[in-house]
Amino acid sequence: MPLHRLASITIGVPNVTETASYYTEFGLTPETDGWFSTTDGGNQLRIVSTPTRRLVSLVVGADHPDDIDRIAHNLGGLGIAFERTATSIAAIEDATGLHATVEVSQRISAPRVEPTRYNGPGRIERDGLRAPGVLRDGPVRPHKLGHAVIGSTDHAVTQQFFTHGLGFKISDEVPGLAAFMRCSTDHHNILVQQAPINFLHHTSWQVDDVDEVGRGAMRMLEADPDRHVWGLGRHYAGSNFFWYLKDPAGNFSEYYSDMDSIIDDQLWTPETVEGAKGLFSWGPPPPPSFLMPEDLAGLMTGAHSAG
Repeated sequence: MPLHRLASITIGVPNVTETASYYTEFGLTPETDGWFSTTDGGNQLRIVSTPTRRLVSLVVGADHPDDIDRIAHNLGGLGIAFERTATSIAAIEDATGLHATVEVSQRISAPRVEPTRYNGPGRIERDGLRAPGVLRDGPVRPHKLGHAVIGSTDHAVTQQFFTHGLGFKISDEVPGLAAFMRCSTDHHNILVQQAPINFLHHTSWQVDDVDEVGRGAMRMLEADPDRHVWGLGRHYAGSNFFWYLKDPAGNFSEYYSDMDSIIDDQLWTPETVEGAKGLFSWGPPPPPSFLMPEDLAGLMTGAHSAG
């Protein structure tokens, strides 16, 4: 597809120093001006100061200036104002106030990581050696930003912005509630869900395999057990292994591995997923705080007071 990745996000929090420390411990590398980098994706997270936690902006990579022309045509058809140059276009999504930019950029050229050798019935890939996952002792370093999940007070309007406006494609859908949308070969890069207030639910970061998901989460929990939200498990939509933690501002952050890839759109059939199936294939059931974060009532009160 002409869009090729979720390049970066900017999140706003009221406690920048604490939140920055958390993401450093999570495995991202601090850079300058509030930026944090991954091993393959470069600067992909920026943390800025805002009164309440939220997703401020995001950047999507495109292949060619012709893609910018197409997006300008689409946004104009929706009546959405935009600013553009020859190689970028920016617009504000009406329902959430999210600032979205699409810019022409090179695709990630990630070095190939050799598959982890797992033994199985009739398949001995590791003979006379301990499993690599039990021997690793270095820090867990995410390869890239995978996706972000946002709550919208009008998910249909927000979804239309991403699909009809920017050109995202729907991979799977929860009727009347949420859509898994992609701007790359990953199953989803943005998920928009219906919510009583606009907020950032979580960001998701790719690691090598399920061992790194577990190692990363356990190290974070050894430092602070209260960071635990949900995991270990495996999603149905996207199929990825997951473990969710909570940053000091209340945003969830996910380690993930083994996400579905959609190289040829004709080979993928979007599904309508409902109930628990839409959330996970196996693992512990999601806690109520995952479905409805505990600070939402406070965020709603603050938003009403500000209005």
